[in-house]
Amino acid sequence: MVLRGDRQCAAEHGHRITAAIACHVARIGGTADQLTQLLLHPDHEGGRHARSIALRSGESRALGYIRRVWSSASEAVSTSGTLGSRHEAYELLAGLRDRIETTPWRGERGRTALRVLRAHLNFAETAGGLLHHASERQTAEEAGISRTTLRAVYESVLKPQGWLRRLRVGHGREGSTWYLNAPSSRFRTTQYPPDPALEEWPTPETATTADIDSTVLGQLMGHDAFAHHGLGSAALVIVSALCQRPHQTVTELVGSSSVSRATTYRILRRLAEHGLSHHTGETWALTPRALEGLGSSLPTLVPGRDAVRAQGWDTVAEQHGTRGLAARRRALHAAQRAAYREALDRLAEHRSKAVVIVRDGRQVLIPGPRPDEIPSAWRTSGGRVLDPLTGRATPDWRIATDGRLILITPSDQRSYDELAAAHAEALSEWNSAA
Repeated sequence: MVLRGDRQCAAEHGHRITAAIACHVARIGGTADQLTQLLLHPDHEGGRHARSIALRSGESRALGYIRRVWSSASEAVSTSGTLGSRHEAYELLAGLRDRIETTPWRGERGRTALRVLRAHLNFAETAGGLLHHASERQTAEEAGISRTTLRAVYESVLKPQGWLRRLRVGHGREGSTWYLNAPSSRFRTTQYPPDPALEEWPTPETATTADIDSTVLGQLMGHDAFAHHGLGSAALVIVSALCQRPHQTVTELVGSSSVSRATTYRILRRLAEHGLSHHTGETWALTPRALEGLGSSLPTLVPGRDAVRAQGWDTVAEQHGTRGLAARRRALHAAQRAAYREALDRLAEHRSKAVVIVRDGRQVLIPGPRPDEIPSAWRTSGGRVLDPLTGRATPDWRIATDGRLILITPSDQRSYDELAAAHAEALSEWNSAA
């Protein structure tokens, strides 16, 4: 039987194929009528989803569906261009990086989303385009966060706002397929309203645009020093903003980093205690070797408290109690990957192999037992099939005269007649060989 989730996945897959065909027709200058003829032609495999809609709900609904797909495809093609070379792909990635750097990422949730998005941008730059592959564990290690936090950011920020699209969920040893995208406008969704506790309400002190160096952010975010209980994401963003434009006042830094004024003061003081930042009058800047985690010998800002000059990011992490966090995370992920691969190997060992005999120098397949025979308890009048869980008849299945299943929807790659013919051929070869 086909479960509801399987039917939904098949429908989504069919829609993606239909949309891809529509984009191709629009790109070569075709028309909606040509697309309709192509999709409804009985011999065209790409039109199986549209013909399925026509079979289930009528031709008028199928035509309406094709018109909607054509409208979306025409708009997408008219507002996009074709990448002719890898150089153009890198230009597109550079434009996306600029968009990320000038977008205000407010609150702890927003700054964590920035780390995840920068990790995906690293993967995309390595792949040479917006389409790239990455697993959850790989992304979590790159961004320096946990998988739980990663999933929360995916669902609450990046996917709803259109920055990331998961085209295919990873399976086996392959990571998920992702597509980076710059949303047309900055928006908020009512499904995930701003959280005042995370400083996500826009305030008059924060600007509508930011100005940070995301390359620096991508280089530093994997260090234990910038873990949640260390310096944190706020320090990471402030360091990136000061690297992009040194000698900023606190007011300017609040606007360029999208960090609240109170948090900015706290982070600047903490960086100064490590000798990583200093101020001249009202302006702040990083020390010469701050990006290496090496502080300068500067006077403390807190009376009665000695400043601890940083000797590298590991020493900063050790002072905050976060040293070794990334190594433990990588070790945990390595153990999980090993356990998963072992489970896949065990499943592969239990997979039944085709049994053949050699007859006159050629292999003859031994037919296996038919898996589609229906128990009598699942049968009802009129050749219908009862769902053993609900006790109701399933609309997509029928019982043939030989007591075997027939799937009446065209979602399978091979029809029932083709499967029956293949089985009959194998059975005939087996009987002749025996």
